[in-house]
Amino acid sequence: MTGGLLTDLYELTMAASYLRRGMTGPATFSLFVRDLPPDRGYLVACGLEDCLTFMESYRFAKKELDYLREEQRFDPATLRALEKLRFTGDVSAVPEGRVVFSGEPLLEVTAPIAEAQLVETALLNHLTFQTAVATKAARCARAAGAARVIDFSFRRTQGIDAGLAVARASYIAGFAGTSNVEAARRHGIPAVGTMAHSFVEAFPDEEAAFEAFTADFPDRTTLLVDTYDTLGGVRTAIRTALRADGPGSLTGIRLDSGDLGALSVQARHLLDEADMSSTRIVASGGLDEYSIAELTAAGAPIDVYGVGTKMGVSADAPSLDSAYKLVAFADRPVMKLSTGKATAPGAKQVYRGTEGDVIALRDEPAPGGSRPLLVPVMRNGRRVSPAEPLTRSRDRCAADINTLPARVTRLRRPETGAVALSPRLEQTRDELRAELLSRVHRLRSHA
Repeated sequence: MTGGLLTDLYELTMAASYLRRGMTGPATFSLFVRDLPPDRGYLVACGLEDCLTFMESYRFAKKELDYLREEQRFDPATLRALEKLRFTGDVSAVPEGRVVFSGEPLLEVTAPIAEAQLVETALLNHLTFQTAVATKAARCARAAGAARVIDFSFRRTQGIDAGLAVARASYIAGFAGTSNVEAARRHGIPAVGTMAHSFVEAFPDEEAAFEAFTADFPDRTTLLVDTYDTLGGVRTAIRTALRADGPGSLTGIRLDSGDLGALSVQARHLLDEADMSSTRIVASGGLDEYSIAELTAAGAPIDVYGVGTKMGVSADAPSLDSAYKLVAFADRPVMKLSTGKATAPGAKQVYRGTEGDVIALRDEPAPGGSRPLLVPVMRNGRRVSPAEPLTRSRDRCAADINTLPARVTRLRRPETGAVALSPRLEQTRDELRAELLSRVHRLRSHA
């Protein structure tokens, strides 16, 4: 896969028009989220690594050019231009794991306008989806308190590639591991798993299944106890462990249905009575940050949460109101005036200080005591530095979230971080708006 056609058709037709007219001036596009979804006070930026990989390898293969010639009737000159086209631009972006708020650029691209236009769709796809999932995952991890949270979403994500991206994004956001083995291999994430009900059902009885699994995996024996009768399953797991190598041989039990809070209390009592205080209780089954928070608040003795569907598709906020907008072309600021979708002109930087964030023009000096959020990640179409370890993005996410006030991190009706435009950016916006409106008025008066 080379990526040339991983875009919307109108990106290609616009690029063709630019190329025909020799419009090769530098264009800056800004990618941001207009408004946060309900119950979101912040976002966790994620997806940058896939964006960089895409841009570095961007090109049109022969079969893609053949399709554009035969099916879309692109002319020979345009096809020759596309055949030579590579992404040669500069990119600045918020590092993965960083907390951001609405209106703030997650990424800015400066490149010849056709190049910057053609990468729009893929950049929006990667950043929008992975940021939504990372934010959901961060909320789940925070709701769990001291308990660990594991990604169980692969079978329910909307596509194989999505499943791989979810495992990575959730790990950055604070999950301890994933059931997705390929994602674990590819990204160096701990692989975690137990057993399915089908394993228990395949044996004559629950005891035979537990004995087989304990014999085959003595160093990671976590038994699913709710196939027939949950508390009976706990007792069977205890008996199996005691017949094997003693209390320490049972790594964990998993509860996958029923009243998880009450069952975890009863299971913990049975395990402690059998001198199995080190045996972990894993809970799964339709969990999200709201149900995890309820269990945590109730003091449920759950050590590990397996979270699947609702995190993997960010069920309550499956999309973000993201946009990729032209803000400068050929050294002049541009902006959109559409109702409810007006943009701020010019290439930008975001500065974070103790009083909140300030969106400024890129060449403005930093306000005192603040630090820039956008960092250079590509120059002339090549990465500035190698991909950073996931642990660094993970640590960044934890540190950022820990600095947020409770009113921003609460699960229901949160506030959001303070974001303001710099006075100079406000002035630039207002002057350009007045100029554009005046131009429109003159054109209408002469029509």
